[in-house]
Amino acid sequence: MRAALVGTWRLVSYEAVAVDDGEVVHPFGKRPLGLLMYAADGYMSAQIAAPDRPPFDGNRLESGQPEELADAARHYLAYAGPFHVRDDRTVVHQVALSLFPNWTGHAQLRVARMAGGTLELALTEPAQIWGRTRTGVLTWHRAQANTSSSADDALRDPPM
Repeated sequence: MRAALVGTWRLVSYEAVAVDDGEVVHPFGKRPLGLLMYAADGYMSAQIAAPDRPPFDGNRLESGQPEELADAARHYLAYAGPFHVRDDRTVVHQVALSLFPNWTGHAQLRVARMAGGTLELALTEPAQIWGRTRTGVLTWHRAQANTSSSADDALRDPPM
């Protein structure tokens, strides 16, 4: 499975389902943005964002107002570090750095299912999501190769 994971994946959906009554929530909206990268050298990076996050009033991150900074962080998830495949269905992300500091230094385990160009990563067990015990599944599609010849081309036609 490790070789099949290598590459870039584009987030299609993230659904969390309440175990008691089946209520479905979309923690980053119904059309979240995200990139998941697995490198051949054994490192990974995940970036997830809610669409349509409002821009800051200023043009510098350090000039952001506390409310702007909190809102930007609330609607974004990022972490990176080494990864390995534990067995034929479990991927371990060893978090070396994260926007959510409580994850740093700990493993995030995911149950992986692959079919063609689709990757589903599920929580290994239900967790507290939006105040309820829920399962969580993130669905990713393999991203198209970035064949842009310049930064301007890449910005005009991002592979998302």
